[in-house]
Amino acid sequence: MPRPYYTKEWQYLLDRCAKYLNRTAGDFRHTYSPDGPPKPADNIAEAWRFPIIDTYAGGADSVADPALFSQYNEATFIFSGVNNTSPASVSIIGTFNNLYDPVPLQRVLFAGEPTAYWSVTFAVPRGQTHLYRFIVDGAPRNDPVNPQEKTLENGAVWSRFFTDFCTEPLVLERWELQLLQRLTSTIAPFHSADAENFLGRYYNSMDRNSRQNRYNNAYRLDAAVGEVNFIDNQLAREERHRLIDYKICLDIIDRVLRQRNPYIEPPAMTSETFEDLYNQMANDDVPGWDKNRYGSPRFFLYLLRRHTICGAFSHPKYGGNTGGAGWAFLAERYAQPPAAPNQAAQTLFDWRRAIEQPLGTSADYHG
Repeated sequence: MPRPYYTKEWQYLLDRCAKYLNRTAGDFRHTYSPDGPPKPADNIAEAWRFPIIDTYAGGADSVADPALFSQYNEATFIFSGVNNTSPASVSIIGTFNNLYDPVPLQRVLFAGEPTAYWSVTFAVPRGQTHLYRFIVDGAPRNDPVNPQEKTLENGAVWSRFFTDFCTEPLVLERWELQLLQRLTSTIAPFHSADAENFLGRYYNSMDRNSRQNRYNNAYRLDAAVGEVNFIDNQLAREERHRLIDYKICLDIIDRVLRQRNPYIEPPAMTSETFEDLYNQMANDDVPGWDKNRYGSPRFFLYLLRRHTICGAFSHPKYGGNTGGAGWAFLAERYAQPPAAPNQAAQTLFDWRRAIEQPLGTSADYHG
């Protein structure tokens, strides 16, 4: 049976281990762990980098056709033996493979000598989220360097990771996502009649397969180009330190809006209500805002603006800019008239030339 896993070269692995894991100081760098005592991942400055989710360019026997490479990421798992007794064996189980078939990790070598690290890499389809555990000397344990975890209905806690283009809600609840969609619509430039007409034309111009793979996978509560999904993805990983800001402020905003109109659910309130709230937050003066819980509504608004604009115009693999719609919007806005009547119109923002296939036309860039 073709194997979906392989081992990366030692330079690739030790480059990341040396930068992020080889730290013997005992102080904690952050408090990403929800409740309870600190965890080993709290000792790592950028623990969200693990497992390593990277571009797939071959290596697994199960993905032999280069034309399919763009549909996969490679997920590299690293078990660190730093500050611990070196185990005799390490393997991994996960929902990305046969859950009850442990795959052994290989000891990472340097100059032929074993290091404190173990690793294995899997080819995993993009747009997915998975659970996994290490088996260390026969005993299951969660990944000590990955702060992402998920609690199942039976109370079991597993380590979790997600691949590029993931559209499954990760850290925000449904009501938070709905409220966030209304807040971002006041910021993002896609909610005017002209912009909505453009998005409709852009998505409808796609062939059926592209529309299904790109647009229909956008998180259903976000009607524009995936800004809300981008924020949720960022708060699960790169911007995890800002998750507490969103949890507190969305709760405060929900309470403020319910005080103003107790008969309508906040996401269903008028655009004028959200525009008034936006202006009050910009002035750092929101009637009813609990400043004992969060001192500056203006600061949260600036944070939300940064995330929203990034979600609208960053690479679609990060969860926003669905199907490159944000880039296409800019390409139309910065169009140049044709040099001659028989020539096609040009744009100052020809994004497809810089992006990998099939989204773009570049044969050199691989995402």
